[in-house]
Amino acid sequence: MSLKIATWNINGIKARLQSVLDWLGETRPDVACLQEIKTIDENFPNAAFEDAGYNVATHGQKSYNGVAILSRLPLEDVTPGLPGDDEDEQARYIEAVVTTKSGTLRVASIYLPNGNPVDSDKYPYKLAWMERLEAKAAHLLALEEPFALLGDYNAIPGRDDVHDAQGWEGDALFRPETRARFRALGNLGFTDAITAVNPRGHQYTFWDFQRGAWAKDHGIRIDHILLSPQAANRLRTAGIDKMMRGRERPSDHVPVWAELEI
Repeated sequence: MSLKIATWNINGIKARLQSVLDWLGETRPDVACLQEIKTIDENFPNAAFEDAGYNVATHGQKSYNGVAILSRLPLEDVTPGLPGDDEDEQARYIEAVVTTKSGTLRVASIYLPNGNPVDSDKYPYKLAWMERLEAKAAHLLALEEPFALLGDYNAIPGRDDVHDAQGWEGDALFRPETRARFRALGNLGFTDAITAVNPRGHQYTFWDFQRGAWAKDHGIRIDHILLSPQAANRLRTAGIDKMMRGRERPSDHVPVWAELEI
């Protein structure tokens, strides 16, 4: 059985509901992880997605952040929040398990902190959050099961993932400390679905709304699907739905997806 998983930072469900529904209807992912839903759980439009054939799990927050998982399969073991800091109230992580006839897949929807400006407390929070994610990922790897960490990592892995590396040098998304933490996560044993299928580089997932970035293709790649070894062994193909950036009232991000044999 082929299972299609996807991630998309939608930049607000209120503004993007129809776009998300259109995308689901066109591309039909089995599991879709959303970030920046920007609403509390009670105000998320569950009924619209249930009518489209999806089960819904959310970890929301008023006006900011917020993550969700949509699934054509039942969602089990739903766990909101990233462990490691009991005082962290930002809604940036949710995980769940889906079961098919031939096995299970654990998925997590991740919205990693931006970290700008770097001379504020936002950047230490970003790096600390990445350390917590690494600890969580190491714990999941020890279970030796197929799982995928999907989301907006707010991390540009390397110079081939940005249109102008020099111009981004001081940004929290591209600072050496950020890239080092992202590498440390990957070095635990994860496979980047996009580069595993097509390593050519300059495959962007985000274009700023300013300075004509979309028209000039001045993008960056910050939305990633990281697969555990057990999931990577089942990877069939992966891609980026770049066409969504050209739609009416787009998000500044586009969906990233992968198909697994599971």
